[in-house]
Amino acid sequence: MFTRILVANRGEIALRVIRACRDMGIEAIAVYSRADRDAAYLKLAHDAICIGPESPGQSYLNAAAIISAAELADVQAVHPGYGFLAENSKFAQMCRDCKIEFIGPSAEAMQKLGDKVAARKLAREAKVPLVPGSHGTIDTDDDAVALATKIGYPVMIKAAAGGGGRGMRAAHNEASLRSGFRHARAEAEAAFRDGTLYIEKLIERPRHVEVQLLGDRRGNVVHLWERDCSLQRRHQKLVEESPSPHISARTREKLCNAAVRLAKAAGYYSAGTCEFLLDQDENFYFMEVNARVQVEHPVTELVTGEDIVQWQIRIAAGEPLKLRQEQIQHSGYAIECRINAENPDDDFRPCPGPVQEFIAPGGPGVRLDTHVYAGYTVSPYYDSLIAKLLVHRPTRADAINAMRRALGEFVVRPIKTTIPLHAAIMEQADFVKGNVDTNFIERTFNLTGR
Repeated sequence: MFTRILVANRGEIALRVIRACRDMGIEAIAVYSRADRDAAYLKLAHDAICIGPESPGQSYLNAAAIISAAELADVQAVHPGYGFLAENSKFAQMCRDCKIEFIGPSAEAMQKLGDKVAARKLAREAKVPLVPGSHGTIDTDDDAVALATKIGYPVMIKAAAGGGGRGMRAAHNEASLRSGFRHARAEAEAAFRDGTLYIEKLIERPRHVEVQLLGDRRGNVVHLWERDCSLQRRHQKLVEESPSPHISARTREKLCNAAVRLAKAAGYYSAGTCEFLLDQDENFYFMEVNARVQVEHPVTELVTGEDIVQWQIRIAAGEPLKLRQEQIQHSGYAIECRINAENPDDDFRPCPGPVQEFIAPGGPGVRLDTHVYAGYTVSPYYDSLIAKLLVHRPTRADAINAMRRALGEFVVRPIKTTIPLHAAIMEQADFVKGNVDTNFIERTFNLTGR
């Protein structure tokens, strides 16, 4: 087992990894940019190293600076958290070339699954259902039109290297397909320096369901059941819950087994998440694999009792996965609300600035993952996530009631946050019934025009 680990991230995920290390008796070395030099969680680390100025490109995305910090701190492993370099196969290989273990999957598995076209090919070979679409990349808008004519409109244009909704466009006819193809390529080139695109049939009003996976270096893979992340805005997740409402036991089993099959086909180890779309008839289709710990991993931790970050560390250290599938039980219902420093009434404009009042919710069944406190200043340089508020109760109705209570107790002032929006979601009749899909937020709350 490792004795020293570098935590190559910031914010609540850095704090989460530091806590996991402390629980395991491992020294955690934090890194920070100049913008985060006063972060309270740095005091919980064994040591902290500045890796650059405020800009992410010069700090948290600076692979050379992080490797230098790891060597200076004499660590045996690097935990990348999520975002930044977490799914960068070159960084993973750099770490291992420097005799520092990367706490995550192999670079080869990341490459197989990080490219959406290659991942679709692997899924096809593993007999995992795919949305009808291109078997490879689409090079021109003429080719896109020819395929759309064959499979039928509407279609979705996607970036092969994409994520977070960037490089994605829906098209309902030839004109919107040609225009969307050009815009998606330009956006993908700007975001990922890779303008490669592919086309899929658009599944209308789908659910978005993801399966949490754990695998070891011996080829053992298990699932930790599913999370429903259908409540999104512009492909950014707002609310997650487990189990997914209104999915039959038979579909759940088939979905989870398909995710395990794909992970085994990729030679995947560490924690990862396999994402699917479900249509209204419970047919499911593979979307992508997130080759890292997910933002929403605490949802699964609450319903299974397993510590996913500790499992990542154990697997990276070469330990076998001691969990058998039949041992992994699912208990109760968990819901997570992402609390962002954004103003939902102003097109979700980021609201950085000082937090003068911070009152955390509590009580039975409540978990709050946050790095924020009264006196903290939300930085304009990074993602606006400031907290993940979770509840875990015996039934879904109990969980919704607990979340209503927790949101009512949660105070973050004077900056604007998404707390009021989440409170409104918890009161919405269709959400309470579990009748949601990926367009539910825009359709129900009419936020895009504000």
